[in-house]
Amino acid sequence: MMHLADTLNFSGRKVVAAWASVPFPALRGSSLPDTLCAYQQDVPWKLLSSCREQRVSRCFAQSVVLRGICKERKQPPSPLHTCESTEQMLQHYLHTVFPGALSTSHVLEQPCSTLPPYPQFFSRLLTRQGFLLDKPPGYSSTAVESIPVLAALQSSPVLHALLSSLYKDLRKLNTRRLPSFFSAGVEQGDFEEALEELRTLSQCYETGFGAGDSEDEADSD
Repeated sequence: MMHLADTLNFSGRKVVAAWASVPFPALRGSSLPDTLCAYQQDVPWKLLSSCREQRVSRCFAQSVVLRGICKERKQPPSPLHTCESTEQMLQHYLHTVFPGALSTSHVLEQPCSTLPPYPQFFSRLLTRQGFLLDKPPGYSSTAVESIPVLAALQSSPVLHALLSSLYKDLRKLNTRRLPSFFSAGVEQGDFEEALEELRTLSQCYETGFGAGDSEDEADSD
């Protein structure tokens, strides 16, 4: 994980944000292009890291893994449907939603197993294979045995507000009132240096577009 984060970061950045879709929102009988075409304005995964999601999808670099979705041959109504493989579909989608970002994608055919002792907290709208139904089944739903999953690590501007907020909270700390704070051997000068490095790191995730909003969010926290 550390090596992957290093690969995704450049220009002084060191932190990545985690995203996931558990399960991946694919309707039963639909193809991957059908699912991705429904999410042209937004992405079908949610932020797991403790950052505030941006209104605009953008990132510097990302690594995305999709498992449990296979390509289905259908009449090609969109460029996504003309891709030869599932991995090409996902890569095409990432380049469309995140133009200019360095994106890598990996596809695994094997879904994630949800057999016991995996908790059965899934909706009745899921089939046994973890695909979405249009409406709840008329019979008692069975246990979900597997689910398709998408996960992503992103070097993203959403981290600016998180790191900036952390810096401001630490800056307010009055270490003189906490004599045990440096009992581990950390010197005041080292603390100040680390604080400055954190501020510099947060600035590495700033972008010209929407940077002011991020600052306002950090201040409000």
